[in-house]
Parts: sequence; structure tokens; C-alpha cells
Amino acid sequence: MASPRSVGFGAEGAADPESVGAYRLESVLGSGGMGVVHLATSPSGMRLAVKVVHAQHAADPEFRARFRQEVSAARRVSGAFTASVVDADPDADRPWMATVHIPGPTLAERVKDSGPLAAAEVRRLGAGLAEALRDIHRAGVVHRDLKPSNVLLAADGPKVIDFGISRPYDSDLRTETGKLIGTPPFMAPEQFQRPREVGPAADVFAMGAVLVHAATGSGPFDSDSPYVVAYQVVHNEPDLGGVPEDLVPVLRLCLAKDPGDRPTPDELMSALRSAAYGSEAQIPTQLFRNPVQVETADGSPSPRRARWIVAALALIGVVGGGVAAVQALPDGTGTVAAPEQRAPARFRPWNVQLAAKGDGNRTAFCSADAAGGALYCAAPGVAVARLDALSGKVLWSVAGGGGQPLSDDLAPVVADGRVLVRAPGGGTLRAYDAGNGKPVWSADVSAYSGVHPAGPTVLLPTTDGHVTALDSTTGKESWRKAALGGPRSQWAVTVDGKGAAFVVTPSADGRSTSVAAVDPATGSVRWQARADGRLRPVAADGKAVFLLATDAAGFTSAVVRLDTATHAVRRIALTAPLDQAQAGVDGDTVYLFGAGGALVAVDSVRGAEKWRLDTGVARASRPVASGGQVYLTGADGRLLAFGAAKGVLAGQTSPRMNNGRYTFTPALPAPLAVGGRVYAASPDGSVFGVDPGDVGSW
Repeated sequence: MASPRSVGFGAEGAADPESVGAYRLESVLGSGGMGVVHLATSPSGMRLAVKVVHAQHAADPEFRARFRQEVSAARRVSGAFTASVVDADPDADRPWMATVHIPGPTLAERVKDSGPLAAAEVRRLGAGLAEALRDIHRAGVVHRDLKPSNVLLAADGPKVIDFGISRPYDSDLRTETGKLIGTPPFMAPEQFQRPREVGPAADVFAMGAVLVHAATGSGPFDSDSPYVVAYQVVHNEPDLGGVPEDLVPVLRLCLAKDPGDRPTPDELMSALRSAAYGSEAQIPTQLFRNPVQVETADGSPSPRRARWIVAALALIGVVGGGVAAVQALPDGTGTVAAPEQRAPARFRPWNVQLAAKGDGNRTAFCSADAAGGALYCAAPGVAVARLDALSGKVLWSVAGGGGQPLSDDLAPVVADGRVLVRAPGGGTLRAYDAGNGKPVWSADVSAYSGVHPAGPTVLLPTTDGHVTALDSTTGKESWRKAALGGPRSQWAVTVDGKGAAFVVTPSADGRSTSVAAVDPATGSVRWQARADGRLRPVAADGKAVFLLATDAAGFTSAVVRLDTATHAVRRIALTAPLDQAQAGVDGDTVYLFGAGGALVAVDSVRGAEKWRLDTGVARASRPVASGGQVYLTGADGRLLAFGAAKGVLAGQTSPRMNNGRYTFTPALPAPLAVGGRVYAASPDGSVFGVDPGDVGSW
């Protein structure tokens, strides 16, 4: 570990502290007019970037207010394309903020050291930045200072940093009269002309300028004089010489003088991602599929939408080799030629609006029966409903739930002809007949920390290690045991629910973890093993228990496989830790998704990562693998499919949550892959089924 060093703060010369909060400062990563950014280490060993404000600014109440706003904005937008905030103290003598350290150069450093990026790199960068802006704007924040030095080129994709002058839509802080906020070569015209009216479109303008810089090494309005730059931004057309030909139409629209003429981040994300992954990627036909979206109230084509559609078609046509033919209509508008008709299949994709439409989270959580013939779903306002898996038809439904958001642990579970549903709040467990939806029994489970169906038995553990077992058919108590686990215990059952249940208990100091195999029928402990580190269970089958090694800060560093026959432990270290990892298992392969957007496949037998992919998805569900594909549900309602062999994007559905600035889903339901079909639920309250054999048509 490097020794901390003291560095003067400008003219004032105040020395750097050796630590802030609980974090030891090691070295300086960079400095600027506002403060110094240090490389630091947390008590658990996590690497952080800690920004410490200059002493002279700490005495300025207005600056403190802006720094407090920066911390708030950064916390609101933490995701796949931003550096997650770990801790902060804007009220300290020297205000500071700690974020996850992201190794990698800034875009400015990369271009300075190695020259412009290749065309494919620019497209991937653009796709990542577009999704970053989409998530930033959905959180109600405008960055206002997107520039090459504020874009980190990490191994898993670009990260947007430094929200020092960002502004939430609902902020009471206003730009001072006559004071320009931003960096002139990357500021939008309205930032010079109407700084109080700057909105999300200004970030799109900045993104266009950043991509020009990435592609050419120069900005679209370069000059040695900031006053000349300002004049060019407001009055002149951008210089796009050297920009790859297919990107020119899109970047020209990003750099439009009128904010209303610029594309949205969603539109950019669709077009640039398709370009980045080539002609095999999902083509963003939603940009031009419906000609009604192009028309204004009086029936004439909207100039903004028409220009954007032309640009999108140009980009897709160049990269994809002409993937769609445009036909002229009698009224002069255009649409895409109808796709070739296919013979009807037995299963056709379906969509059902289960939860009532309305503001806020309406997510449904579902399970499937073993045969794959029915889905059982709960949603706000719907205690449980049975859906026909082939058609999506609701066969029966029970009202309830009080409209509250649900989570994965509240999804209905099918056990021996009963559908078990835990009410929001966890106080009551109800069992319904799976065939007709009639109530069979109920039990008060408020004293228990979880509900774990294991075949014909329902296990109810308490935080002090006591476990009560109920018969899932009758609801009557089968047995009761003490000393099975403890306050930090987690449970896992075999995939088919017929094998052992496993209680996983980390030691108090986190140095080791006990795994005990429990017979669900009797509560007896069949065997017990111990492994190093703080472990949490992912899944279990007849051969192994799969666990993740996770530190106190929530970072997963390894996959652990415990053989249920020999009790041998195999630990497979990840090439880079994953934040808030979720995992699923298919055979001997464990698939992990991290909050940073990475999807990783780990071979638990060979003991190595098979592949690692930047999905470009800010938040997603637990991955589910089946039939050679890995599926994720995104926060915007997309269902994504990746090839399990190499981790290549195979297809994705359209977003379902494009409306609303503050759209946020506390928990995302994992897809279901059963019976040769795939089902997913969206935060808009819908449940849908798709054909995994035709992912390109999603």
C-alpha cells in the first residue's frame, strides 16, 4: 500500500489530510479548481476515489450548497455508467465524497496519448454515453458539464463522473445572472444564451461534441479563445471533418442549435448500439415503425422527428448494409416495408396487463409450475393470478396486495398443488388451490424472517436460528427445531425442491461460513461443512451448492462451489469484483450480473471465467440461463438475450418504461425460462411471453 502524501492546495497551501471518514488516503489521482481526488482504501480493502474540497471553498456557504447538490445528484444516478457513491460528508470541515474507484484513463487522456478512437470504438462509446444520459435524466438530473475529462474509459464501458455543476430538475439553486457554468467547447447554445433554461437536451449536445472529439481529436467548435468558441457554438455549423461517415447525420442532430431538434438519449442509444454491434444486433425499428409518430397535429411530418428518422436510417443503412427498405406512400410520408409473413406457430408471443396502469412501480413477480403450463403471478392490487403459459389468458385471479410494490421474495411459489403467497409486509402466508384459485389455508408468519418452500414442506426460520416446518398441503406444523442457523443465515433449496435444504451462516467476523444440509422432512442435519470467507448462497442442485464470496461493502470477488457428495470446496476468483452481484446457475456454469453492467460466465468445474461482457444495462435482474441463452430483465422493461457460449447480444425486446422522469423499480423480477418459452414482467405492470427460438424478432 502506498504511503499517504500531503499536497498543497493552490495559493492557500493547506495540506491534504491523511484520511477522511473511515478512509485512508494513499495518493493523488487528480486535482482541479474545486478540490483534489485521492485514491483511498476502505477498512474492508475496497478501492475508492475520494474527492476532498479545497479549504478556501469549504468556507463558502454557496459552494457548500452546490457540493451538497453534487453529492445528491451523484447518489441519484449511480448505475452502470457512473461511479457509485459509497459515502460522503458535505458538512465536514473539508467536505468530501467517496465513490468506487474506476481504473482507466479519461477519454481526454486516451485521445491525447493514443490519438482518435477507431470508428467502432466511437460507436460503442456513444451507445454507453447515451444510456448514461438516459439514466441520469430519468433520475431528474442534468449533468451540464459532459466533456472528455469527465468520461472514464473503464474495462466494462464508459463511466460519467463529476456532477459538480449538475442540477436536479426540482432544484431551488439557480445559475447566477451573467455567470456561465460549463466548459465552452462542450456547452450547448442555450447555456450561453439562456442558462436558467438549460435542460436535458444540453447534455445531448455535449455528448455530440464529445463523440466528435473522440473520433477526430478535436471538438466541433475548436478555438484558442473561449469567446470565439462561444460565438461558434451559437452561430456556426459544427466542423465534422474526420468523423466516420455513418455517424455524421446523428452527430449533426445532436449538435442542433434548437434543443427540440436534438434526439433523445433513448433514440441515440437504440441507433448507436445497433451500429456498435453491427448488423446482427437488434435494429431500432421503433424509431420509424409507426408513421403516426412522425406526424404533427395537422398531419404534416414533424421536422424534428423526420430529420431524426432519416439520420437513424442512414446510420443503420451504412452499418447494417441496408437492413430495411423505405417505400413512399401516396401522401409523401415513408414507412418500412412489411416483413415477410411467416407460417403461424403454435405459440405466439403475448402480453397481458396484469397490474392496473398508473404512476409508480407496478411490477409483477411470477413463478411457473414444473410442467411449464401455467404462470402464477402477484402484482400491486393482485394477490395472485394464474395465467395460461401458452396464450397469456388469465384463468383466475385473487384481488389483494393493497397496491404496494413487491419484491422477489413475495413471488408466488407452487408446491404440491398449492400456490403459496406471502402478503406485502410479510405478516400472512396464504395457500390457494393451483387449479381453481380457492383459498385452502393461511398462517401468521410475522415472527419469521423468511418463507422457504422445499417440496411438500415450507420452512420458516427465525433470526435466532429456530425453524418451524409446515405441510404445504394442509398448513399444519410438521416439526420444529432450534439451532439451525442464526441472525445472518440464508437458505437455499434444490432446484426441484425435492433434495436437501441448505442453511448458510457466515461467522461473526466474516472469515468463514458454515453450510449445513437439512432434511426438509425431519429437520435433521445430514452434514455440515465450512468454507473460507463471507459467503451467500445462489442455488443448489443434486451435485453442488453454489455460493458467492462477498465483502462487507457488497462486492463479490469469487464464486464458490461446494460438492454435496465430497464436501470439497472450489473457489473461482473473478477477474474483477462485481458490485451487488446477482447470480443464476445452469448446469456447472454460474452467470453473474453486477450493478456496474457486467455479465460474467464462470465455469465452476474448470475453475475459470468463460467470458465477461459489458451489457450496457444500468440495472437488471438476476440472470437466468436456458437453452443456450442467458436472459436479463432491464429496469426499462426490456428482456435481453445473450448467447451462453460467447456472451454475445442475441436479441432484446423494446423498452416498456420510457415515460416518467423518476421511473425507478426497487426490485426487478428475473425472467422465467420453462417449457421451451421465456416469460418476463415489466415495471409497467405487464407480463409477456416470447419465443426464445426467434430472438431476432423480439
